[in-house]
Amino acid sequence: MTLHQSLASFYAFLDRPLYLRARLILALLVIPLGLTFTAPLWKISMVAPQYPNGLYMEIFTHKLDGGHDRHDIMEINELNHYIGMKPIDRAALTDLDWLPFALGLLALLTLRCAAVGNVRALVDLVVVAGYVTTFAFARFIYKLWYFGHSLDPEAPIRLPAFTPAIIGKKQVANFAVESWPRGGTYCVAVFLIGVIGITLWHLVAGRRAATRTAEPVAAAM
Repeated sequence: MTLHQSLASFYAFLDRPLYLRARLILALLVIPLGLTFTAPLWKISMVAPQYPNGLYMEIFTHKLDGGHDRHDIMEINELNHYIGMKPIDRAALTDLDWLPFALGLLALLTLRCAAVGNVRALVDLVVVAGYVTTFAFARFIYKLWYFGHSLDPEAPIRLPAFTPAIIGKKQVANFAVESWPRGGTYCVAVFLIGVIGITLWHLVAGRRAATRTAEPVAAAM
């Protein structure tokens, strides 16, 4: 098979409709994507001798919440003030302005793909979903880096620049800081893994179909 024939076969495969089971699974994957709006994406907690019960904040797709009726957020910001860290509040987390719209767009694209999409639309969905999730996580890492590297040099307590814990546990002064994904992130992961799995299923099935088609042609030659 020549390169031209291979490309023509691949382009024809991209225009093939999705399997019925794949359409049903895609429609179901919108459910965990919708659940991301009801559960926190991430939780950051702090424990120290003076706070044996700990303080924590939770990041949702659209808001910032904390323990003890949000009192923990105010307490954390008061502590951060002493080391010269900028306040962590909803206004500072500007990514929460666009993230709900991005997830909503993914839901609409998924439903469209499930209803009238082909393999080409499925590949596009994987690319867009991968970009949104990767960019959002990269921005989260950048925000943590920014907060830890924008300390006021005139603060009462001076610490060297640092990056707070992203995943896992890290000691900052006398605080043990832990940072872990929560239910919202797991819901996004289920959606992304599901979409990638369906795409791989179609790619493998298409490869097998192309091989079966090519064998009689090769035998005739």
